[in-house]
Amino acid sequence: LGLAGSLFEEASGIVGVKFASEVFADRAYQDDGSLVPRSSPGSVFHDPEEIARRTVQMVKEGATESASGKRVDLKVDSICLHGDTPGAVDIARRVRSELEAAGVAIVPLAQVVGA
Repeated sequence: LGLAGSLFEEASGIVGVKFASEVFADRAYQDDGSLVPRSSPGSVFHDPEEIARRTVQMVKEGATESASGKRVDLKVDSICLHGDTPGAVDIARRVRSELEAAGVAIVPLAQVVGA
């Protein structure tokens, strides 16, 4: 399990290790698909509606919008929500509800990677 589009994902493919691409529902992305550093303003989202909308977009479209407005393609096998974000439980409930409403099946990670 690692950041979608990362060198870790590439290395896993080279050595034949199963890999699940993780996206971050409550974090901003840079144009290259890496996360905006937490030290930067706007790097962490707090609005449950915005987080849920972005998450559905990532799953359904395989992409998100970077902090600069560029489309960033992402493979999505797993979604990370940070438990240290205030309101994390309510955010997680909202994200799950919106994913299910969009017809997304939520399954165990082992099912995704074929373990």
